[in-house]
Amino acid sequence: MTPPTTTSTRPRRRHALILAWLAVLAALTAVVLWIGPEKLIAPWQAIPPGSLLVVLTLMVLSYVLRALRIQRYFHAELSGQFWATMKLATWHILLNNLLPMRAGEISFPVLMQRYFNLSARRTVPVLFWFRLLDLQAIVLIGLLAALWGTGFSDRWLWPVLILLPAPLLAYLARHWVAHWLIGRPAGKWRDRLLDSVESLPENARSFLSTLGWTWINWLVKLLTLAWVLAALAPVSLVQAVAGAIGGDLTTVLPIHAPGGFGTFEAGVMLALQPFAVPVQTALAAAVNLHLFLLGSSILAGLAVLMIRTPEPVLSTGNASPKH
Repeated sequence: MTPPTTTSTRPRRRHALILAWLAVLAALTAVVLWIGPEKLIAPWQAIPPGSLLVVLTLMVLSYVLRALRIQRYFHAELSGQFWATMKLATWHILLNNLLPMRAGEISFPVLMQRYFNLSARRTVPVLFWFRLLDLQAIVLIGLLAALWGTGFSDRWLWPVLILLPAPLLAYLARHWVAHWLIGRPAGKWRDRLLDSVESLPENARSFLSTLGWTWINWLVKLLTLAWVLAALAPVSLVQAVAGAIGGDLTTVLPIHAPGGFGTFEAGVMLALQPFAVPVQTALAAAVNLHLFLLGSSILAGLAVLMIRTPEPVLSTGNASPKH
């Protein structure tokens, strides 16, 4: 029987989510009215249709690269299942964009279990590993853009020196932690922790492969968003990269409103603030960039509905990953 606290909590959570979405939509409507619908539409009319097709194609490419990262990591289990992996990756991205406070991350272990019968104890640690690499790539690309745009400065050097070895240190720590756990007495929690740790990259080839797919994906995605932002606002490509990174960082960090509305725009505007872009111009460009990101994500989510997912295999749920 369901506990009374659970049944009473669910409606409250549902009502809170509905109220949050209503507040977000009300704020978005107010912003659109303040800027003026015609000012939001005008930049899009100046972009040639062929260019829009190119940037949409590049966004699709970033989804393909994300799917390839997952498939190559779980190579033994997902071999020959690219299209199912593409569907999983696309829906994971869409739910992350739509749901608040990183709630969309839950879809990754859920869909991996549903499509490929891979347990959460294996996929959740990998998700954290992917997110560490994503954060490193986004921040380092931003710092490199800052170095390019403002010249060499000690204040940019120290974050680079800190972030650059972070994935390598995590990879090396994986072997130390696994060795330590193997020496502990066997038990349920020890075995679960060992399974989770052993889901992380087990050799240099797997480590470098995941790192490479991550960087290729983010370079394609951020440069695409930067191109769109530069077409929407009077900023240079370097400044547009900074704005794109400011917005996309809000989709990786826990601070994320429903649909990203408000937080994404704040990230873009905060990144553009040092370049003295007028507030109304920066806000209009941030809203348009966000609508482009959400629109392409929703279209991709609808497109992959046509992909048939495989019947789960029953023999790989708790096996160690083969990289």
